Amino acid sequence: MNIMRVIIQRVKSSQVSVNGEIVGKIERGLNLLVGIADTDTDAELDWMARKCLELRLFPDAEGGDRWQKSVQEIAGELLVVSQFTLYGDCRKGRRPSFDRSANPSQAEELYHSFVAKLRTSGLKVETGKFGAMMQVSIENDGPVTLILER
Repeated sequence: MNIMRVIIQRVKSSQVSVNGEIVGKIERGLNLLVGIADTDTDAELDWMARKCLELRLFPDAEGGDRWQKSVQEIAGELLVVSQFTLYGDCRKGRRPSFDRSANPSQAEELYHSFVAKLRTSGLKVETGKFGAMMQVSIENDGPVTLILER
């Protein structure tokens, strides 16, 4: 079973730093924490990119409570951060197992492909640095946080 995972957060702003240097920064839009499974393929990437771009997570122009607009419809921005720890299995012992995460070279290739698919939207898409120790600052709007799996 292929189960790519993305934690999607509606944000007022978000940024990611590596060694104290900001490498990606956005204003209003979506922060995406992306986990790639060892069984993921291009089909999962296509589905997930489309879902992230088309989900209606933003209120309409009148500022109502109903979510009427997608990130594309508001010309929002995306910050995409690789997050292999989304596959941490904590059921046994005291240390998480990451057996279901893709190996680093496979995950990096699929991660960059996912980012490329998001960029075809024409929206501003920023990223962290794959494999690096990163600090992510998120000003969650709502808060709105969803878990997407495919």
